[in-house]
Amino acid sequence: MMKTNACIELKDLKLQTQIGTYGPGAIIPKQHLLDLILWIDSALVLISADVMENVFDYDPLVVEINRLAGDGHYETQERLITRIVQACAKYPEISSLEVNLRKLPVSAGSGSLGVRLSVDQTILNDLRTLKPST
Repeated sequence: MMKTNACIELKDLKLQTQIGTYGPGAIIPKQHLLDLILWIDSALVLISADVMENVFDYDPLVVEINRLAGDGHYETQERLITRIVQACAKYPEISSLEVNLRKLPVSAGSGSLGVRLSVDQTILNDLRTLKPST
């Protein structure tokens, strides 16, 4: 018996955010880019009628991610990633996810440096039972 998998992929979302503390002469990143893969039930992709009620509406999640990104200064990329994962956990349609946040440039006008996190269904379910932190 074959099983289908489905995901929603968000790539290269430029976040309006401030992350890190930089001293004189440091290379300050010009961009923070987000990639997000959301694993969902394939029944939300293989649909019988072309109506929004049959699919996962990711627009509110993108709005929330943009809000979190602009929600003040972050010392670390990891903290913003944590808050994005917590936002994703609010959606029971998401069974697992992968998030990658990277900044660029890193050195001499080139390179990117990022943090990638994979979260399985067990961890998401644990997050859903915890009170979210701010």
